[in-house]
Amino acid sequence: MKHIVVGTAGHIDHGKSALVRALTGTDPDRLKEEKARGITIDLGFAQYQIGNMNVAFVDVPGHDRFVRNMLAGASGIDGVLLVVAADESVMPQTREHFDICRLLGIRSGIVALTKSDLVDTETIEIVKLETADLLAGSFLEGARVVPVSSKTGVGLKKLTEALTELSERVEERTGMGITRLPIDRAFTVHGFGTVVTGTLVSGHLTADAELELLPVGRRVRVRGLQVHGNACQEVTAGQRVAVNLSSIEVRELKRGDSLVEPNGLEITRRLDADLGLLASASPLKHGARVRFHAGTSETMARISLGALCDQSLNGEAVNLLEAGEEAYARVHLEETVALTRSDRFVIRAYSPAITIAGGRVLDPAPGRGRFRTKAGVERLRRLHSEDPCDVAAAMVTDAGARGLPVDRLIPRAGTVPTDLSSQIGTLVESGRAQHVGSRLLTPEAVATLCNAVRAWVTVYHERRPLEPGLPREEARERFSHLASPAIFDKLVELMVQNSTLTARDHLALATHKVALSEEEERVSAIIERSIKQAGLAPPEPVLVAEENGIDFAIAERMVQYLVRRRVLVRVESQYFHAFALDSLKADVAAWKMDSPDGRIEIDVGTFKERYKVSRKYAIPLLGYLDRERVTRRLGNVRVVL
Repeated sequence: MKHIVVGTAGHIDHGKSALVRALTGTDPDRLKEEKARGITIDLGFAQYQIGNMNVAFVDVPGHDRFVRNMLAGASGIDGVLLVVAADESVMPQTREHFDICRLLGIRSGIVALTKSDLVDTETIEIVKLETADLLAGSFLEGARVVPVSSKTGVGLKKLTEALTELSERVEERTGMGITRLPIDRAFTVHGFGTVVTGTLVSGHLTADAELELLPVGRRVRVRGLQVHGNACQEVTAGQRVAVNLSSIEVRELKRGDSLVEPNGLEITRRLDADLGLLASASPLKHGARVRFHAGTSETMARISLGALCDQSLNGEAVNLLEAGEEAYARVHLEETVALTRSDRFVIRAYSPAITIAGGRVLDPAPGRGRFRTKAGVERLRRLHSEDPCDVAAAMVTDAGARGLPVDRLIPRAGTVPTDLSSQIGTLVESGRAQHVGSRLLTPEAVATLCNAVRAWVTVYHERRPLEPGLPREEARERFSHLASPAIFDKLVELMVQNSTLTARDHLALATHKVALSEEEERVSAIIERSIKQAGLAPPEPVLVAEENGIDFAIAERMVQYLVRRRVLVRVESQYFHAFALDSLKADVAAWKMDSPDGRIEIDVGTFKERYKVSRKYAIPLLGYLDRERVTRRLGNVRVVL
């Protein structure tokens, strides 16, 4: 069974609801106010099965006061049923509804000339001509026009045939995208709880699925699904669906919210887009306050105009967009909206509230760089590409040194999850991006970051030639001002692999070698010999320096050098030769072996007596043995392990 959604469009009282009722037997006007006043106020719904086609009708209000409701219904439709009353012909809301359908990128539809029983054949022909003038040059040019009467039934059979043809032409929605359901109604059903309805515009939805309610960002769980009143376990893109949600109250939901698979859309208050002004609209000023409609959502916004989209022009930002022109724009929203790239939107004037423009989202989460500069315009021209890899590459470039997280390609660039790996592969193979950990960076950004790290290490070597290199954590701290720590680790790993660096606790150039001067060699040998000969009671390095006439700065540098080479070991404030400490550990172990019961307890006095050292050395050495797990302290004694 193929499923499509058809929306009505047309002026108030042109018979949209009556036509849906005549076709389906269902009255789409569900509100008491609608029945009392005889007009559609809010969205109505009905279904109609034609062979193996299931057509879901979304009946929208025609009154100009309720166009915002019409926009909410039109966002998820596959085709339009444009209704023109034969006794009135094309009227203001006919034009506005038709403009909205064009701005939303709807590609298919048919025209019904309702109330044909009220006029003669000549009048019908005149209305057909006037309707053809309206549709000229649009997606409905040449569309089938069917005179019909909901009252007498004349023409309903031909209209059904036209709907069948429309169903066959409409391209079936893909189930490969993210699961996305813009909410157009929310209500409570006794015994079930909270229910929302909408058109599943992409992906598929299953009972018990966990979804994210956007833009609030709350996780919800699907309790049950219905399509046209029938319970089901799975729904595919293109179907009208009622979703029973658990653990959420109806007051927490509103039209304009969306149910989306986690991390599927950007939650934004700023977006970049291409914006087209209707030929019938007044000029739009830079900074104008407007009404922004996307999906089922509506919010106020301000428009910043960029350059005209015409590639042949010089690319300078404009301050006024004339009727029929198309320009790049940054839209500043007054409330958060959940969007992704390529989403269509409609702009209505602040006052009077009439439809004036529409466009397509190019980037739902742009940075804060200057928008109206030539560089900003060039960026938008790259984002305007129809090649998904070109768009992704432009976003990676925008991200600079901090990189673009791979999983952001789905909500921001609109990448289909199943295409993510291949898109990344194409970017990497073409040399437009490098995969660094969980992020994508341009090769230029990677080179810049690597050069920065190499420069830090080089300077460190120049200033401290005897040290092993720049401490890794110090380098990480510096790097955090440029990019994330995760990128740092991956780039260091890359630089080690290409033999640029050696890296453990310190970063060093692969070519770096410690080379002592003759004086440093002499001082190093004197200090090592003096401390080694003293065994477990070594002199302080400063005393060694004084006794041998050594410059204290050189002596201190050589002590640290010997410590790094593990020739000397610092134990608290004392420096011992590694040979002396290894001999101490071996002796303590042998001491235990000589004990008849294999148990040795050592106190400070015993230790001083055995090794002929003062308390100054005994205390730190006993602590050292504890840390080395040669002994364990129990009260005032140590037990040899």
